[in-house]
Amino acid sequence: MRRTLNMERLKPIMLGGTGSDVGKSVLAAGLCRIFLQDGYTPAPFKAQNMALNSYVTPDGLEIGRAQAVQAEAAGVECMAEMNPVLLKPSGKMTSQVVLNGLPVGNKDAYDYFRKENKEPLRREVHAAFDRLSARYNPIVMEGAGSIAELNLRDSDIVNMSMAAYADAAVILVADIDKGGVFASAYGSIMLQKEEDRKRIKGIIVNKFRGDEKLFEQGRKMMEKICGVPVIGVVPYLDDIHIEEEDSVSLAKKSNAHTEENLINVAVVATPHISNFTDFDTISRDPRVHLYFTSEPAELLNADVIILPGSKNTLSDLKAIQTNGCADAIIKASALGRTVMGICGGYQMMGESVDDPDGVEGEPDSMAGLGLLPVNTVLKGSKTVRRVRFTMDGCTDLNSGYEIHMGISTLENGASPMVIKEDGSVDGCRVSEMVCGSYIHGILDNTGVIDMLLKPHALRKGLPESGNVEPYREYKERQYDALAQRLRDCLDIDLLYKIMRE
Repeated sequence: MRRTLNMERLKPIMLGGTGSDVGKSVLAAGLCRIFLQDGYTPAPFKAQNMALNSYVTPDGLEIGRAQAVQAEAAGVECMAEMNPVLLKPSGKMTSQVVLNGLPVGNKDAYDYFRKENKEPLRREVHAAFDRLSARYNPIVMEGAGSIAELNLRDSDIVNMSMAAYADAAVILVADIDKGGVFASAYGSIMLQKEEDRKRIKGIIVNKFRGDEKLFEQGRKMMEKICGVPVIGVVPYLDDIHIEEEDSVSLAKKSNAHTEENLINVAVVATPHISNFTDFDTISRDPRVHLYFTSEPAELLNADVIILPGSKNTLSDLKAIQTNGCADAIIKASALGRTVMGICGGYQMMGESVDDPDGVEGEPDSMAGLGLLPVNTVLKGSKTVRRVRFTMDGCTDLNSGYEIHMGISTLENGASPMVIKEDGSVDGCRVSEMVCGSYIHGILDNTGVIDMLLKPHALRKGLPESGNVEPYREYKERQYDALAQRLRDCLDIDLLYKIMRE
């Protein structure tokens, strides 16, 4: 049960990692929920994030998906201050830089990580932290990658330098599932400058498989060699679902169809896939087997093919034309399979995609798959907004969000896919089997899923509705389950003691 508001001021806490993909984001979400349950007003913060999976704030700004998820767990609306610098890789060692929620241009990796280029960004992230800290308590900070990248120390704005500015207590997160957990924890601590080493107040051993009692001796050894307490050993949480933003998680998902009497839904695994959380809700539909693939044969085994969002539409369009996926998608459509495009995938399904100003690199123009009577011109201005909409065959008022660079024009007589709440239209639909839209999160709406799957459900004798739990309710249950699991395996009293010092 939620306690009354707790006005006690706590020191910020930073989860720093021994490496990338050690589970910092999920642990931060869990701690945000715990602090909320305990009566505090927490908020997440990550100075700099690199991800293709982003989200839209209520005021139309863009941040990393992980911080939006952590804000949900904290019970607050996300805001640009929670992730002031977002890097969106666009290929050829370049990234789009999103500063305080707005794109400010592209940078190559060498120029971006030079020390002399980081001071203006450092001032921006410090100011964002100050604004956030003035409103929320405590701030749950997340580092990026490893905290011991010596070659990046001078240009660091997200790890130990940010912890120093915020006067945060650092908890090191070590992934035991990767192996070498003692070396990675010890090395991450001992490679710090003395003043930074003193900020590290504890270790969380994450992703432990098996009986935790088997690590009791290891826990004592780690405390002895590292000189800080092990706050807890967290099991591999494969039964709790928290949205992920790192595409490395796609390697854990299915990549092939099933022979069971289910609707096979294939998501095309393009090189620059973005916002793959678009498919989390449909993956929970009991009628569906969802898989990600770049194999033409597996696309032809699907009942429904979805072309996902992309950070580089033209590059991904070239990729699917080269590897045979484009021909497979066209053939599947001719055979009566459903093909749907979302954002960049919607652009690829059209007649053409033109980039006259080199928004995605060098100026270019390509023919699309020709499945929709749509022509797209990529523009430098970026559309970022939340939307509510209706569509034929789905009477509910649905919600989603747009993040795209480009304008798609329908040929005369073509029908849009959705009608937005403000009366404007989006997307294109030539039949119940071929459609596309710019709206991310469109498949978080169960009515849209039922409409998309209806022809295949009828053919396979499956129910017309999957009766999937509404996504928001599902996520709230997951946050609570995560918080309880962390309470069971972490020394929360010790954590509070550290944050009160």
